[in-house]
Amino acid sequence: MSKVAVVFWSGTGNTAAMASAVEAGAKDKGAEVSVFGPDEFSPDKVAGFDGIAFGCPAMGSEVLEESSFEPMFAAVEGALSGKKIALFGSYGWGDGQWMRDWEDRCNAAGASLVCDSVIVNSAPGEDSLEECKSLGAALA
Repeated sequence: MSKVAVVFWSGTGNTAAMASAVEAGAKDKGAEVSVFGPDEFSPDKVAGFDGIAFGCPAMGSEVLEESSFEPMFAAVEGALSGKKIALFGSYGWGDGQWMRDWEDRCNAAGASLVCDSVIVNSAPGEDSLEECKSLGAALA
């Protein structure tokens, strides 16, 4: 059985809804899933998981949430080489540049993005939640 971590931050509940769908998709494939907020996840936890889904909405000028998610991600970035990961998040403006920048960081760190990232404008609908379930299944 694979072990999957879902690590996310949500301000309005949109990314939390996506995280629940990611968790469900991984569990449906038989994975053991642990869910963390950014303050609960650290570099020493990375090795304990076969795959990690990171979720964060776009904030400010299309950046990761700056007070807790960005510091956590910067800390774990160096431990992601060779790790299977997937990214998801919502946005309310812009064109998704924050996700492209985030994917570039992950690739530069040597992480293995197992599927296309899931980005949703505003609240996730049924189709978007199905994409999130598929993302979780891909990590499992």
